[in-house]
Amino acid sequence: MRSFSDYENMAMLDLSDAERARLKERFDEIVAGFSALDAIDVEGVKPLVSVLDLQNILREDIAHKTFTREKMLSSAPEQYGGYFQIPKTIG
Repeated sequence: MRSFSDYENMAMLDLSDAERARLKERFDEIVAGFSALDAIDVEGVKPLVSVLDLQNILREDIAHKTFTREKMLSSAPEQYGGYFQIPKTIG
């Protein structure tokens, strides 16, 4: 496990001694909190995606054609080989 000074160096922080002491104390508290979570036995517990008991209310996703290629290209100012033709944008 990395120490506070490792993270301080990675973040390229320039802390005074007072700031370093205060932040290191808070960092140690946070790490201790996560260590307590590591001690919990979660073997066989199904992961929880959401605490709300909601179900998807969207319509079923069914693909269907809405326009033919010819209909889409009928309003194109220029076309080539069955595709829209546009001016060159990168030189």
